[in-house]
Amino acid sequence: MASTKLGSGTRSKVVQAHSAATSGPIVSSAHLVSPQSAEMSEFEFGLIVAGNAFGRWVVRCMAAAGMPDLTLTDVLVLHHVHHRGKPKKLADVCFTLNYEDSHVVNYALKKLRGLGLLHATKQGKEVFYSTTERARVLVEKYQQVRDRCLLPGLDARAGDAEQLAHTAQLLRSLSGLYDQAARAATSL
Repeated sequence: MASTKLGSGTRSKVVQAHSAATSGPIVSSAHLVSPQSAEMSEFEFGLIVAGNAFGRWVVRCMAAAGMPDLTLTDVLVLHHVHHRGKPKKLADVCFTLNYEDSHVVNYALKKLRGLGLLHATKQGKEVFYSTTERARVLVEKYQQVRDRCLLPGLDARAGDAEQLAHTAQLLRSLSGLYDQAARAATSL
């Protein structure tokens, strides 16, 4: 390994930067670290990385199940419409999945319907969507891929299950906090 000579001022700055990088929070936007909560910035970075990994996983899992051309939104909408075997309307899907832009979900519903994965039934002014037999088979294949590829990586000890449940509860609580903050920011 080649050695590089640094002036004492430069060397001091490099050591400080390295020390801060290895001992402080891991964040993607250091300019957002607040003295009030560096941990929140670290959490947000973790959320970004986990969200991207989750999105990639969902799309690839669905591709392995036999439907390679679906987006993350398409897959999430399909799973939600299939949930509990009850027909869902656009507003219900948007509300449950916390999508503000209903046209994005509407596009996914139309795409899934065009692929033969959803039925649409009009009741009054509302359109209700339900999954087809083809979708039921696809969702079962998705679950098999998930069980085979994802779940073995989880440690099935009781403490881990409790931690996952706690983390899920925390994420739901924080989603409410972010929604409230988004409303407040809109009024600024």
